[in-house]
Amino acid sequence: MRLNKWVRQSHRWICIVFTLAVIYNFAATFGGEEPPVWVYMLALVPLFLLLLTGLYMFVQPYVSKRRARE
Repeated sequence: MRLNKWVRQSHRWICIVFTLAVIYNFAATFGGEEPPVWVYMLALVPLFLLLLTGLYMFVQPYVSKRRARE
């Protein structure tokens, strides 16, 4: 049960980081000159982590139901 709590808490904090990265991306895009390519890729790292933790949280109830039946 401890892993589930850790994944949920991590998912929340990663969401905050992702939101800040997207805001930074918009600010850099509308800041005047063309930003470097890494600015566009900045939000992809937390997005990938959100995908992993979100898939874990999505699958976890189905796995626990299956374990309860066995």
